[in-house]
Formats: sequence, structure tokens, C-alpha cells
Amino acid sequence: MAQKKPLPLQGIRVLDVSQVMAGPFACMMLADLGADVIKVEPPGGDQTRGAMGFKMKGPDSMGFLNLNRNKRSLTLNLKSEEDRAFFYDLAKTADVIVENYRPGVVQRLRIDYESIKAINPKIIYVSISGFGQSGPWASRPGFDLMAQAMSGVMSVTGYKGGKPVKAGVPVADIGCALFAVYGLLSAYIGAQKTGEGQHIDASLFDAAMAFSIWDMSDYWGTGVPPGPTGTSNKMSAPYQAVKARDGYFVMGATNQKLWGKLCELLQRPDLISHPDYDTVSQRLKHREALIEALEQEFAARDADDWVEVLLAAGIPAGPILTYPEAFEGEHGTHRRMCMEIDHPIEGKVKNIGFPVKMLGTPQQVRRPPPLLGEHNQEIRTEIEAGHQSEGTP
Repeated sequence: MAQKKPLPLQGIRVLDVSQVMAGPFACMMLADLGADVIKVEPPGGDQTRGAMGFKMKGPDSMGFLNLNRNKRSLTLNLKSEEDRAFFYDLAKTADVIVENYRPGVVQRLRIDYESIKAINPKIIYVSISGFGQSGPWASRPGFDLMAQAMSGVMSVTGYKGGKPVKAGVPVADIGCALFAVYGLLSAYIGAQKTGEGQHIDASLFDAAMAFSIWDMSDYWGTGVPPGPTGTSNKMSAPYQAVKARDGYFVMGATNQKLWGKLCELLQRPDLISHPDYDTVSQRLKHREALIEALEQEFAARDADDWVEVLLAAGIPAGPILTYPEAFEGEHGTHRRMCMEIDHPIEGKVKNIGFPVKMLGTPQQVRRPPPLLGEHNQEIRTEIEAGHQSEGTP
């Protein structure tokens, strides 16, 4: 059997001094790729350990178990001089630190970037917060909901005239995690050349705003603030959920070629030549009437039938699936987006699969999500051994 190649981040040590979603998710992605991620938790543990409303066999929630695989857990009271001194010793061995305290807290704890840089100049120090390390909102508590609301994301989510609606998934949290990983890996590569680390300021607010490309392009082009458009798109029409005989499905005829194919399939040549629909801009301008005309045709068949027919004609289409249907369906199963890992208390635990497939050095589940303080003695022994070796000629 061929020997497995080392994972790409093997040998990199990350201190995960974060809780809940953005920081832990970012650090889990690094751990999946081989980094030694030490989850530094307060004595009571990451608050996500007790989150969610259903009981597991052990004390940790399913949410925690889906955010912390491949990590080791170390409990420290960073308000204690003794534990802070140990954290400094640990930080000397680290390449990356990720924290998500509210701005100002790490300074009071004396574990801020400047303090750590003084003992480890190459450290890549990532601060994750709701609104960033500077600005008039910096000191505000920040959660995904607030970031979605205050970044503009909620203003374009849902349907015109409806109640405010947030995105169904935590786009600000997960987006911030992804941007944080992009920043810290870039900084780590740079540090290999310069010998100098840096402080990375990642926020949920900035991350949410970064997703606004189409909306802000529309605003900067027209001067009209964008609003909610349901499932439709600002760039083309028809491109949205449409109603069939038994329910909705999604489809998109986003250019002239696809539009022509759709009209031919529906046997509606009159739509091709109609002045309200003959160009992309005209179809966007008259979208509501266009969709009404199309749904009159789609009412003749069930949604699954239309998806099959449209795909056969080369027109993008798809069903609207529930999460169980997506994860347990043939494609989600093939892509291994649901996997099982072994846990010492829970037994087999379901985890969301790796979102990117590294084909040469595939991600691995090397460790289950850690129990609180599970690796206290192991990590302390490693650091003490390191001190001893430093003092040996």
C-alpha cells in the first residue's frame, strides 16, 4: 500500500482561543488539513458545548461536535497569572492564534497581539469580532444576526413588502471564517519569507458586506438602493423559483441562447419576438409579467417532470430540496457531505463532510471533537519537554 502523503498543514500549530461559530469553524478547516489545533477553553468550556435544545449521551452538543473535530482541548483560566504564563509558553510554540473576544478584552487579559508578538515575532494573530477592531461600532457585541441586519444583507433578503428575513444559514459567521482562513494562510506564507507575522482583523460585518457584489453594483450603477427580490436575480431573468402543477422548482434561462431554447421547448415563439422580452434588460424590466406567463405553461406538469425536461434541453434547472434530501440523496452521498466519526461517548457521530476536496492530500478525521480539557496533561507535558530540550546543550 502506498504511504499517505503528509497533510499540507502538518507541522503548523494553531491556538484556537475562540468560541461558538466563526473562529472554531476556521480552526477546524485548518485542523482537517493537518494543523495541530489546540482549543484553549475557559474552565467552563466553549459555550457551544451546551448549545441546542436536545440531549446527547454526553455533555457536548451536536453543534459543538460539528465544529471541533481534529482538535485538542486545553482548559486555562486566562485571568490567572499561572495559566497566563503557561499560555505564553504555549504561544512561543505556535504559528497562528485565533481569538474572538470583543475588542479590548485580550488587552485586559494581556494576550493581545503586541504581547504575543514580543515573545513570538512570527505569530499570525487573527482577531475575529462582530464589527472589527476599529470604528464607531467596534465595541458592540456582534453576532451573525446583527451583522446580517447592519451590513445590508437583510435588506435584500425575502420578498418585497414582507417582514425582515435573515438568510437561512449564518452567512456572516461562515463568511468571516472563510475570509479569516484566507488571510491567515496568506500571512503565514508571507512570514516564511520575511520572518515577521502580523495581526489580522476579521469581522462578521465586513464579511457579510463582501457578499454584496451584485447588489452594490446595481446601486452604484443606478443610484437606487437595492431591495429584496425573493429568489430572483438582479442580472438576468428568468432565473428563480417558479411554480409548477405540484409545487416549486428553480430554473434559469440567463442568456439569449437559453431563452430561445426555453421558448422553443414551451412552444411559445411569441415570447421570443415580444418586445418586452427580446433582450436580457427587457426581461429584467418586465420580470413579473414574464414569470406569470411562464408559470401558466409550467402549471401543466409537476416540478420533477419540468426539471427533467429542462435539463434534457440543456436549460439549467433543479428541485428545491430539504436538508435531509440534499445530504441523503444520491449526489450528497457521493460527495460524502455526511460522514460518521467515532466519539468516545457518543459512538458514531454524524459530521458535515469536507467542503473542498484535496485530491492529492485528502483531508482526514484524525481526532474526534475533544472532551473538555481532555488534553491538558498531554499538552503541558509537551511544553515542559520543550523547555527541557531548550536548556540542553
